[in-house]
Amino acid sequence: MDITPRFKHILPVAFICLTTATPLFSQSWPEITAESRPATRWWWLGSAVDTANLTYNLETYAQAGLGGVEITPIYGVQGNDAHEIPFLSPDWMRMLQHTRSECKRLGMETDMNAGTGWPFGGPMISLENAATKAIFREYAAKGGERLRTAIEAEDRKQRDVANLSRLMAFSDKGERIDITSKVKNNRLDWTVPAGNWRLIALFCGKTFQQVKRAAPGGEGYVMDHFSRNAVKQYFATFEQAFRENKVPYPHAFFNDSYEVYGADWTPGLLDEFVRRRGYRLENYLPEFLNPVRTDTTARILSDYRETLAELLLENFTRQWTEWAHRGGSLTRNQAHGSPGNLIDLYATVDIPECEGFGLSRFHIEGLRRDSLTRKNDSDLSMLKYASSAAHIAGKKYTSSETFTWLTEHFRTSLSQCKPDMDLMFVSGVNHMFFHGTPYSPREAEWPGWLFYASVNMSPTNSIWKDAPAFFDYIARCQSFLQMGKPDNDFLVYLPVYDMWQEAGERFLAFDIHKMQQRAPRFIHAIHTIYESGYDVDYISDNFIRSTGIKNGKLVTSGGSLYKALVVPAARYMPADILSHLVQLAKEGATIVFIGNYPEDVPGFGDLDKRRRHFRQAWDKLPKTASFSETATSSLQKGRIITGSDYALTLQACGVAQEEMKTRFGLQCIRRSNATGHHYFITSLQDKGVDGWVPLGVQANAAILYDPMTKETGTAGIRRNEGKTEVYLQIPSGGSLILQTFTGEAPDCPAWKYIQEQPVSIGLDHDWILNFRDSEPAIPGTFVIDRPASWTTLDHPDARRNMGTARYSLTFRLPEIAADDWILDLGDVRESARVHINGQPAGTVWAVPFRLKVGDYLVPGVNRIDVDVTNLPANRIADYDRRKTVWRIFKEINMVNLDYQQKQYDKWEPMPSGLNSPVRLIPVATKQVSP
Repeated sequence: MDITPRFKHILPVAFICLTTATPLFSQSWPEITAESRPATRWWWLGSAVDTANLTYNLETYAQAGLGGVEITPIYGVQGNDAHEIPFLSPDWMRMLQHTRSECKRLGMETDMNAGTGWPFGGPMISLENAATKAIFREYAAKGGERLRTAIEAEDRKQRDVANLSRLMAFSDKGERIDITSKVKNNRLDWTVPAGNWRLIALFCGKTFQQVKRAAPGGEGYVMDHFSRNAVKQYFATFEQAFRENKVPYPHAFFNDSYEVYGADWTPGLLDEFVRRRGYRLENYLPEFLNPVRTDTTARILSDYRETLAELLLENFTRQWTEWAHRGGSLTRNQAHGSPGNLIDLYATVDIPECEGFGLSRFHIEGLRRDSLTRKNDSDLSMLKYASSAAHIAGKKYTSSETFTWLTEHFRTSLSQCKPDMDLMFVSGVNHMFFHGTPYSPREAEWPGWLFYASVNMSPTNSIWKDAPAFFDYIARCQSFLQMGKPDNDFLVYLPVYDMWQEAGERFLAFDIHKMQQRAPRFIHAIHTIYESGYDVDYISDNFIRSTGIKNGKLVTSGGSLYKALVVPAARYMPADILSHLVQLAKEGATIVFIGNYPEDVPGFGDLDKRRRHFRQAWDKLPKTASFSETATSSLQKGRIITGSDYALTLQACGVAQEEMKTRFGLQCIRRSNATGHHYFITSLQDKGVDGWVPLGVQANAAILYDPMTKETGTAGIRRNEGKTEVYLQIPSGGSLILQTFTGEAPDCPAWKYIQEQPVSIGLDHDWILNFRDSEPAIPGTFVIDRPASWTTLDHPDARRNMGTARYSLTFRLPEIAADDWILDLGDVRESARVHINGQPAGTVWAVPFRLKVGDYLVPGVNRIDVDVTNLPANRIADYDRRKTVWRIFKEINMVNLDYQQKQYDKWEPMPSGLNSPVRLIPVATKQVSP
């Protein structure tokens, strides 16, 4: 045991103590409900479930701390056909009812996918109601000839299903004639007028897309989401199944991200287009199909995209939600991937849901990297679509599909999960769902039943052993994040018409993998505003129309208040939106235009009239010679602010920045409550913070809450140059909750700030190791002297096992005066439970792997036992080397991050256990004075 000087500063223990031990004091933690606990997508493979194993699975989940399941039936297990239950059959409904009853008994919520696999479809969808695509075919004709020709789709597969919608003739003199009536039995009989003519046939074809990953009884065509009748017929099947089997609807129905491929039309689109846009699209097919994006073509395409957006919103999303409400259920929806306005689509359902896809790189100190990862396509700007819609529409919850493909199978640790969970929290998520947890019967051999995409958050994964500590962390954070109301500073106009006007391809979908192409300027704007110390919610044109003024602030239809509305260099804007923004300013609002005023109306129909109305509104805007300088102009009760630099222009609004972002690199989200405000704060960076941090709100008192430990205490607070400052101690990768009070805080002991002493105790020798739980089993005790990965042991199974090993050390505590001690475990692979002198001292599962242990140490001789659990990677790699058959699943079976069928036999053993020196650090109480 060495006592060595400490030259490198180690952040104080206040927020680096990762423990599940019961704290000495707890103050005002919100109630933990089913909704505040994490939930999970529950894969039913082949719906081959039975009541005994449903109960077994659910009891295991509830004991670990899950608050709900979302049933998503998918493809089954090879050779298990006899046990598969057809979707919505009486037996399937009986399993659903058993699940609901058991969840109710266990205090959990039951959601279900309104389909199997994704997207919505199945045997109830006839070809007539299936997803539809536009098929165009052209013919040339000269004046005077009589055309007697077949009018049919070129694709032989489409000929029997594609219906002719229009046959239009366009002359070189600008004539446009609808000759659809000249076609009988798929043959045209038409005498061509004088001139050269271009004939364009429009057919309503079919995509023939089948439901992906469908479960038994769910196979079939994907439905036409733009058709009211198709959607109605689809849900009629569900209605019948619930009614006939006398099963109540679940808590909520779920819809996954919009992955309807190639469906760019619906049979009624032309009639809807003329009704909504005021002109006939068929008369402009040459412009519509023009590969050169002229202004006219771009405008017509914008109208087409807007029409699809409205049909999707009204015929699918709204109709589905109304249907669910009639049965007493909610809807939870992922709108991304769709061709609609994401804000409107998300806001139409009860619980908007975003999605993470990949692993973010935050450069957090000590956080393990893995070469087998993929970049996260869902950054903060993407995640905020769902929460923005929830906030402006007054929805309580924003959910998330969490940790999709975070890393490769069997290689994801809890420590890798936490930072991306924190990113979702600061993005507005407060009701997370894991992706996901496969139902696996008790009798299934390891690794159990699996889903093809990671992360596998289930009892068959070794990380499940310490996952309850992670679940507790999520529940504590979400209990605060579900409390009160959102308190973001600005509304930011979503310039969807710019996106629709500028995109090249005809059909435009907003999926998470292509948003950098779809909206690069908007993404840049959001990140710039956020990094300038502010937070925002996006707002659509429809929600601007219903936004008003309350006490000088903007108030949306959902009741949320904002200090200003920012228009980020939008070129196109409807005339009534610009007019309403001017009116809001007159009534007292602050409206900010960055880069330029809107220049024109979008779309093609009735263009001159709409431009006149637009100009009338535009002329009421304050005149500015240049946007290069920030300028503020009064407009009756309110003001218009213009500029090009986001930070400088938004400062002119007089809104206080959150300097914890701009000066300290922290990320946060703020909410308001009856006594003040509360923050979730995280340090997703390569450094920590130890000092006075200004707040963007005023407060007289504050309480700190550690969601890792449940510790709480009154924060150090002071007034400095007119700002409220709170003393924060938070390490790289750490997180905390801060609640402020405009009056006095409740009685609460002071937060224990600490200062590390300049020496530490190196627990470097005399360690022993034994395996508490291991597969394959490794008996005996190993004298290892220094803590090191157990894969270095001289034992044939050490490099291929999965399990928990105990590192033990008996040592004498030197007589050093200390108010407390930090146990620093260094590099833990991957989580650990610590016992000191036989007492549980806590669980560490995320960086920094440290515990506050002063209450457990005694003068003289002490014993430390550290039970470390590794990942399943080494065991599964050994399975592949031994040719053990475990990939037993139908259809896609198991694939890697690149969706390829690859073995894991070439994986090198992943370090397991304690991988670095262990130290004890004495600390003193730090006095924080205003």
